[in-house]
This record gives sequence, structure tokens and C-alpha cells, in this order.
Amino acid sequence: MKKTILLIHTGGTISMHVSQESGAVVPDVINPLTKESKKLESIAHIIEIEAFNLPSPHITPQKMLDLRDLILHTIKESRIDGIVITHGTDTLEETAYFLELTTKLEIPIVLTGAMRSSNELGADGVYNLVEAVRVASSEDAKNKGVLVVMNDEVHSAVNVTKTSTSSVSTFQSPQYGPLGLVTKTMIHFHQSPMKREYVEVSKLDKKVALFKVYAGMDADLIHAAIDYHYDGVVLEGLGQGNIPPEVLPVIEELIKLHIPVVLVSRCFNGIAQGVYGYQGGGKMLEDMGVIFALGLNGQKARLKLLIGLNQVDEPIDVKKFFV
Repeated sequence: MKKTILLIHTGGTISMHVSQESGAVVPDVINPLTKESKKLESIAHIIEIEAFNLPSPHITPQKMLDLRDLILHTIKESRIDGIVITHGTDTLEETAYFLELTTKLEIPIVLTGAMRSSNELGADGVYNLVEAVRVASSEDAKNKGVLVVMNDEVHSAVNVTKTSTSSVSTFQSPQYGPLGLVTKTMIHFHQSPMKREYVEVSKLDKKVALFKVYAGMDADLIHAAIDYHYDGVVLEGLGQGNIPPEVLPVIEELIKLHIPVVLVSRCFNGIAQGVYGYQGGGKMLEDMGVIFALGLNGQKARLKLLIGLNQVDEPIDVKKFFV
């Protein structure tokens, strides 16, 4: 018996084309993916919705919350066995991670996109969409959290990140690898996520800033988070989690004001840890009250802090939340 898959379109390169006049990649008035229903109906029964038609740099956390609410509303109204979301690749990992933290469904939620628009040579959108529907229809994909399917691989929303500006193999999971593979005949999972987290949110009133630390950084930019009344700060620190000593005073001020400061590494691999004891070293920061986010990149740590600070019930214990 065919599964019923909810297919939600949000825009992005997967729904765009190259303009013959300008040579630029631009959105289509009509999403070209809506013409592919016959290919998908051979795999599953499709319920298709266009949530929005936006390039992914236009996606905001509020749009992510709207998407979450659309999913929850639709599965209450109809029997759904899996969900596929088409999305632009620039912020796909952020939407995937937002949904990972704000949904607790048994059925698969799968995001996919394209690196080449619909009328480019070697367009990968339809191929990735078919694979995503296949994964969302798989019994083995249940209870594995939100997934990203691109280029024959299945990744966890927690670990996946965009690694290349243009390659079709752009989505990778550094140091962890994909959860599984998609072949012509099967969906093969070879590992599962260790844990899943859930936070109940209904609105996003709080604000969280993200700063990339660099050699010789001054405190003034970070101080703007205080001046503009941000509720949390995430730093992409150096190495295992270190910062220039000039930044220390503003970190101390943030902590005194009870504004949580979360630290990740700007390195591609590895995790941030409180190891070094010199001025601005990670051990000193940890002792001051800076919270280390294990294994997350900056953009996901920002979303996690944002979601945690906006929890519906009692204020979340930020330190425990990031362990």
C-alpha cells in the first residue's frame, strides 16, 4: 500500500530557472516541481502544498515557525506517513535544525533542495526530490529525527552543513558522516542519532546575536548586543574555544547582565572545550560562565539558543540545554 507523503514547497534554487535575458537564476512564477507529480505518484500518494516561494536567504526563524505550525496543522487534518520539504540550500540546514528542535514526530521529516536550477545542464532538483520522497516513505526513516537528503546521502539535521558554494555534494556531516545512503534499489541506514531534543515554542520574541571571532578582535561589536538589547550571544571562537583578551571585558559584562554567552569553534571539525588557561583561553571562559556547545556550528547554536530562550514554559536551563 502506498504511503501518503505531505510535500511542502518553500522556494529556493530547486524551484528556480536561469533567465535567458540576464543569465541570472531567478524564481519561477509557477514552481516547476509541481509538474513532477506523475514521477512522485509512482512512489507515494502526494499531498502538495506551497507554503511560500522564497529564496532561502529570505527565510527567517519566524518563517521556520510558520512551517512547523503548517506541518502540525496538516497532520491533524490528514493521515500523513511522511513529510518532504523543498528548500533553498543556503539556509536549509537551519530550517532542518529548527524543525528538529521544535517537532517530536515519529514520521520522517525530510528536507531537500538543488544546487542547479530547473533548466540548467545537470539539474539535480527532481532527482533529489524523488530520493527524498523515497526516504520519507521508508519505514527505516521513522524516529530518526529531521533528515536532509541530497546527492544519494541521508544526513541528520543536527550534523549536516553546506560545505561548498556550488558542488552538488555540498551537504556533508563533518566528523560524523551521513546516517545512510540512497541507492537505486534501497534506502540503507547504517547509524542512528544518539538522542533527540524537543522544545515547545509558540512565538519568537527573544533575539540572539552571532559573532565570528578573529585575530585582534575588539569588544565594541559584541557590545552592540548589549546596546541593542539582545537576549543571548553566540561566539564562533578560535580553535578549541578561545578568544582574544580584548574581548574579555564585554563577555564579563554580558554574564553579569545574565545574558547567556554560548561558545562554539569556528573550526570545521572538532568540538569547543575549556582547555587553555591563559587570558581569553577556553578554561578561563568556562570558569566565567560561558557555555560550550558541543559539536554545533555557529548558525545552529544561535538557533538552539533562540529556541531555548523562547520556550513556552519555565525558562530553560541554558547550560544543561547545550550539554
